[in-house]
Amino acid sequence: MTRTTISLPEDLLHRLRLVAANRRTSMATVIREAVERELDAERPQPRSLGVAESGLRDTSEQASDLRPKPR
Repeated sequence: MTRTTISLPEDLLHRLRLVAANRRTSMATVIREAVERELDAERPQPRSLGVAESGLRDTSEQASDLRPKPR
């Protein structure tokens, strides 16, 4: 495991200490769990659009009809 340093506002640090104390665990454990939850919830961005074939030949024309007209 690698050590790192983070800066937290005083109020967030206070809340972190309370949560760690209530759980009877370390602040590092609470931080690791929170970071892991956040990263697990992150969805990867699609690399490309239009991956599948719709079978329609006028898809681009339909899309241009849906675009708002310039003022």
